[in-house]
Amino acid sequence: MTTLKFIVIVIAAVATTTAVSCRSKSDSPQNQEGKMGSGTGKNDDQLKKQLTPEQYRVTQKCGTELPFTGKYYNFKGEGKYVCVVCGADLFNSETKYDSGTGWPSFYQPADANSVEENKDNSLLMTRTEIRCANCGAHLGHVFQDGPAPTGLRYCINSTSLQFIDANDTNSQPGH
Repeated sequence: MTTLKFIVIVIAAVATTTAVSCRSKSDSPQNQEGKMGSGTGKNDDQLKKQLTPEQYRVTQKCGTELPFTGKYYNFKGEGKYVCVVCGADLFNSETKYDSGTGWPSFYQPADANSVEENKDNSLLMTRTEIRCANCGAHLGHVFQDGPAPTGLRYCINSTSLQFIDANDTNSQPGH
């Protein structure tokens, strides 16, 4: 195991077993203005019924899945990735690449307005948290060490995504 891979696993293990300080939807200024969370119209109990416990932990409680465990980190299908909570388009397969971190990585969102950024000071560092712009679901983080043309790495939890195959015209985001 490479040193970088080991460090990533240790950091992720700490993140999954400790409370993180990224903002919950109800704490965010965007929610107070009525923007975040407006895409579902569902309360907490409804979301717990819709989502698996892991999806709920990641998207609603700012959790992180362990690296190299998510279903999309090494996935190569052609299509789009939508929010598992509300079905909003988030990323396209054309912008997905292997960052070596163990999480699905993209160099740009499907649309400039697909995601929202928030400052995250958890784990004794400052990062930029990424949320679904439609419903406020926590997706992951963005870093400035990605490939051209953007130089960005959107490091996303598989469990916050649902893949829609480009060749399946009947495919719809399921909830």
